[in-house]
Amino acid sequence: MLARTKEKDTDQTRKVIITPPNFKFVKVRIKSTAPYVQNRMSQRAREAMEEAQKAGTQAAKKNRKRAPKDFDAAYRGAMHVSTEGWHGIPAAAFRNGMISACRTVGFAMTMAKQSVFVEAEGFDADDGQPLIRLHGKPVCFHMAVRLASGAADIAARPKFDTWWAEPTIKYDEDTFSATDVVNLLARMGIQVGIGAGRPDSKDTPGMGFGTFALDLGEAA
Repeated sequence: MLARTKEKDTDQTRKVIITPPNFKFVKVRIKSTAPYVQNRMSQRAREAMEEAQKAGTQAAKKNRKRAPKDFDAAYRGAMHVSTEGWHGIPAAAFRNGMISACRTVGFAMTMAKQSVFVEAEGFDADDGQPLIRLHGKPVCFHMAVRLASGAADIAARPKFDTWWAEPTIKYDEDTFSATDVVNLLARMGIQVGIGAGRPDSKDTPGMGFGTFALDLGEAA
């Protein structure tokens, strides 16, 4: 790529060569080694939160009556479903997980943020998140959770006992090799995971969920 610059206080110009990122792609099939539990905030939950914030503190104190929980609606609201109707995993879960896995091999996380991306296969029909297609059948799973307030609660979430996916990773080959990228994905599957209860959860030490392995026979 060429650009022209003008020298200060002169009429002379010179050519500057700009080297674009050397992006490559690798597509790898992964398969579950533990169940995957989804925990997307549903549209109903977001709307309730928005209404509470609009009402203000005093209104919130006056309306403390708790409505019965619709576990089926909570279960379905926690799913990631694409505009085409298939179940998905947020593409950001893989990108964030691979960046986190950099800690295990001494790679600079800031470099990975600028060099490793995950191509979307579709978009969430509710909130527009980029998704990777998830192959598997969900079941309703009631799990004990701890709310931000510290109170205990029961959450109904979709759980995929066996599943697989095939993310396509875009990476800058001037920074990472294909081997580096695949190794990061492998490390992520073992040590980071995806979804609720994963090993690298910010809120808990994990519950044994969300891990996966590479199906190396399907790498492209």
